Amino acid sequence: MHKDIITKKKKIAIIGLGYVGLPIALEFAKRFSVIGFDIKQDRVDLMKKKIDPSNELISSDFDNCDILFTSSIEDLKPASFYIIAVPTPIDDHKMPDLTPLLKASHSVGKVIGKGDYIVYESTVYPGCTEEDCVPILEQESKLKFGDDFKVGFSPERINPGDKLHTLTSIKKIVSGSDNEALENIAKIYGEIIKAGIHKAPTIKVAEAAKIIENTQRDVNIALMNELSMIFGKMGINTFDVLEAAGTKWNFLKFFPGLVGGHCIGVDPYYLSYKAKEFGYHAQMINSGRAINDSMGSYVASQTVKKIIANNYNVKGAKVLIMGATFKEDVSDIRNSKVADIVNELNTYGVDVSVTDPYADSKQVFHEYAYKLVDKLENDYNAIIVAVNHKQYLDFDEDYFKTLTSENGILVDIKGIYKGKISDLTYWSL
Repeated sequence: MHKDIITKKKKIAIIGLGYVGLPIALEFAKRFSVIGFDIKQDRVDLMKKKIDPSNELISSDFDNCDILFTSSIEDLKPASFYIIAVPTPIDDHKMPDLTPLLKASHSVGKVIGKGDYIVYESTVYPGCTEEDCVPILEQESKLKFGDDFKVGFSPERINPGDKLHTLTSIKKIVSGSDNEALENIAKIYGEIIKAGIHKAPTIKVAEAAKIIENTQRDVNIALMNELSMIFGKMGINTFDVLEAAGTKWNFLKFFPGLVGGHCIGVDPYYLSYKAKEFGYHAQMINSGRAINDSMGSYVASQTVKKIIANNYNVKGAKVLIMGATFKEDVSDIRNSKVADIVNELNTYGVDVSVTDPYADSKQVFHEYAYKLVDKLENDYNAIIVAVNHKQYLDFDEDYFKTLTSENGILVDIKGIYKGKISDLTYWSL
């Protein structure tokens, strides 16, 4: 398989061309023959014009790439090495939603042939690839797993907005359904990954490794969020505490904040879901999730308390939230916890406006039912800086004063203005 890929005798197909799939497709296409598949024709049309719908890549990233962009299943048939990189979200009940993954497996199962490889990159719970996806591949293809086709799992590690830790500079975990599959998958990924390859002994180990990366971060951030609530009651600034504690060489530098996005705020639910199947209730993981999921409401309630303390009527009070994406300097709004702040403030009758230099207002409205504002006013009772976009970092107190009424309030979730505010009422986690 490796030899046929590097000689372009066989093609690679990438299923799902979002934040994960498109960078992989283009990187492979610089050296090999690639088919890029996405179910959304409007996205495919943009990529044909060298436009990344996710706004992560620039036009030149598409240059000198041997790639066919398509939304037609039929166009996948010439491929022999399939990489599935579709979203694995949670539903409204915080349960794993495998719909995109299973649909992709049905589609790929219809076109694979004998000797083909299917590698999954989507984050899942241990066992999902072999227990949930492989039977679908067998059902659709009428082929036998192991004898007729091979499977692997190589978890994505792309960090949206991060220009330092990119696809090729992050060590890649790979796994295969047998030793031959493992060796071929490792060699093929090794052609583009500069940081090296780690061969996991089994597919389940690779699945588990990915899911605990984000679960570990989630639990640690939850601890910081809980500490911020405790220190807040004591009148202690959490960021001052962390700065002091961080002078010890082995202190882990995590910080409080909103935990959203498609990874950290989602993956722990996949692990706790699977744990239940084995009769284990994941106490620490679930506790961490409960704390982090409550932070939007906590920020909103603390803002309301400040509004009351400044002798404003809560109902009808004007609050501006700066930032709508799930993290800084990206356009990604998936699972943004800013929406939780908006929804909680709305329950108090607060007049909420939201602005963001990266997010698309139509997408925000479709996802969360509120629109972004472009023109800012000068009489907000409170401003919440929810996301530390680079455009916000150099703002000073005089700037915020131009936007607030008398006795204005600045809520600085990430503590980026700590020590710089003297006249406005200031609060941070």
